[in-house]
Amino acid sequence: MSDSAVTTQWIDITSHDGQTFKGYLALPPAGKGPGIVLIQEIFGVNAHIRSVAEQYAQDGYVVLAPDVFWRQEPGVELAYEGTDMDKAFKLVGDIDFTVAVKDLASTTQALRQRGECDGDVTAIGYCMGGILAYLAAIESGVDRAASFYPGGIHKHLDKAPRLDVPVQFHFAGNDGHIPAATVDQVRATFADRDDVTIHVYDGADHGFNCWARSAYHRHAAALSHGRTLVFLEGQG
Repeated sequence: MSDSAVTTQWIDITSHDGQTFKGYLALPPAGKGPGIVLIQEIFGVNAHIRSVAEQYAQDGYVVLAPDVFWRQEPGVELAYEGTDMDKAFKLVGDIDFTVAVKDLASTTQALRQRGECDGDVTAIGYCMGGILAYLAAIESGVDRAASFYPGGIHKHLDKAPRLDVPVQFHFAGNDGHIPAATVDQVRATFADRDDVTIHVYDGADHGFNCWARSAYHRHAAALSHGRTLVFLEGQG
């Protein structure tokens, strides 16, 4: 691997209750940069999530993607259909979000303690990870969060008064899992907050950022990525 390439490895993270779980670390070509806690969909830290970690590392960030399902099935990696999809829904149905948010706090702390991380730490999450990114912004000590198509976000809007860092939401305009009424509810909740931005991508469906899914939407993926990079620099 050349000196200019992104480098990756799995590292150990110590949980709040003294256990150890894995996280996928991607370092930028420069070796240092601000931090990103990258939070998986319901399919584990699979090839796609690892590629997203590497994408943001190529953009100059130190990215750590924790294994959110480690308490249920460490290292699980799932595809997007058939029995894998069934298993993914079971895993997310069984997860304790309160404990997961504590694990994200441990991940954030581990990232901040690394010498390569020399700036703010942002949570970025997709689907289930989108909800967790929002919750991490409230409870896990990150400096900001970008939340992509967070299904079930309406169940957590009662926590909005405790949010004191910027959040950027990305919704699909044709989402089969998140109705337009939910997006309207998010808008209403944060109507008086100039540090919360909401983007909707017309014609895109749930999962539009994932190239391994049929819902992949090239324009929405590119535009949302660009907007997230601007947001990471505190400019949007």
